[in-house]
Amino acid sequence: MARYIGPVCKVCRRHGNKLYLKGERCFTDKCGVSRRPYPPGQHGQARIKLSEYGLRLREKQRMRRIYGLLERQFAGYYVAATGLPGRTGEEMLGLIERRLDNVVHRMGFAASRAQGRQLVRHKHILVNGKSVNIPSYRVKPNDKIEIHEKSRKIPYITAALASAKNRPSPSWFEVDGANFTGTMKSMPVRDELNEPAIREQYVVEYYSR
Repeated sequence: MARYIGPVCKVCRRHGNKLYLKGERCFTDKCGVSRRPYPPGQHGQARIKLSEYGLRLREKQRMRRIYGLLERQFAGYYVAATGLPGRTGEEMLGLIERRLDNVVHRMGFAASRAQGRQLVRHKHILVNGKSVNIPSYRVKPNDKIEIHEKSRKIPYITAALASAKNRPSPSWFEVDGANFTGTMKSMPVRDELNEPAIREQYVVEYYSR
């Protein structure tokens, strides 16, 4: 599957805030947004006023970048969310949050979603005791996620777990870092998905125009 392999710090600078695409680096002084808090390019420091359409397009692109999805896949989540009861924006966000690569990141086994996707692709992740190598696999409540026993000594996994201890953990997960396991207790809680802040209603308005 195609994926973005360009400089991710420029992506954060373009959107004007941290999207936490580089894991631990985003929490240090090396963060591109902290060092140069303006958009990249020759005219990055010029003042630009976005139209209503531009605001919605920018938020759609921003949310897509946060989760590392390409346009076709991202739009597919919107279509799926329109067929679910409840607010379309929140349902769409919930579907994306339940992706296996995102869940691995949220549980602290990976420093970023890109790293979580790599762990899944390389078959380091087990779901209910079975190996799953599909990043878009949709995790359900009561599913047990664990690191393969042979993979538990990988340095960046242990480093990610150590770093995650310093940050609040979502309430819908139960993680046992000592045993490299975690359980999804319930559906994602919207109020806990504000870092970075997401305005999903703008995304819905963009696609429904």
